[in-house]
Amino acid sequence: MSGTTMSGQTNEPVRDRIQSEITANPVMLYMKGTAMFPQCGFSARVVQILTHLGVPFQTANVLEDMALREGIKQFSNWPTIPQLYVGGEFVGGCDIVTEMFQSGELETLMQEKGVSRPAA
Repeated sequence: MSGTTMSGQTNEPVRDRIQSEITANPVMLYMKGTAMFPQCGFSARVVQILTHLGVPFQTANVLEDMALREGIKQFSNWPTIPQLYVGGEFVGGCDIVTEMFQSGELETLMQEKGVSRPAA
């Protein structure tokens, strides 16, 4: 095998990296760009929601790593970026996160997973 992932097999190092990141970070966002400089409107919206909730979160810029960009789609079986993980579980993309935020479900999920705003 040449190591390509065209057959639908997930690249193990990328899969291991993703698993490690979502395990180590209670709130992990795979996005285009960074929290300070989002490179797409959908990623920017999810950053704004997380910032509004005041929860600490980490990001990974899929534009810097093509293997990660494809690997995260295979990992979650979700075709679009951004992708939000909370407590090691895939939550969804921009539309789902936005709907959950508007309904209050996202804040409830954060509390259930033990993720809350840092004490002032």
